[in-house]
Amino acid sequence: MEYLGSCLCKGIKFKVIGDFESFYLCHCRYCRKDTGSAHAANLFSTAAKLEWIKTETEIKIFQPHKSNHVKAFCTNCGSALPNLQMDGKLLVVPAGCLDTKLEKRPCAHIFISNKASWDDSLEEIKKFKRFPE
Repeated sequence: MEYLGSCLCKGIKFKVIGDFESFYLCHCRYCRKDTGSAHAANLFSTAAKLEWIKTETEIKIFQPHKSNHVKAFCTNCGSALPNLQMDGKLLVVPAGCLDTKLEKRPCAHIFISNKASWDDSLEEIKKFKRFPE
């Protein structure tokens, strides 16, 4: 499989060649902080290859001190980007940065012991197709 992706400003574009072994919704404190949301949605692969197609803006890597958490992002728009971890053995791709339709569904919620207090029964709240009027 081949997946295309980009950042919000389109200054960075990439291609992932191969399949993802897992897809997790992570509720750890690091993922909640770096997404500003209830959880991160990350795809993981030990076999897929990452190819940068366009890098008009800089890619920054941030890792909190004494953690295994890694975040790559565009220095222009702040969008989360793919990164290699575990000495290049693990490719982690934020699902939201993909432009190619993703058929894979999340495998599990992880680190739910760190779940936000307001992240409960969200399927029960109102839904709007666009911003509510």
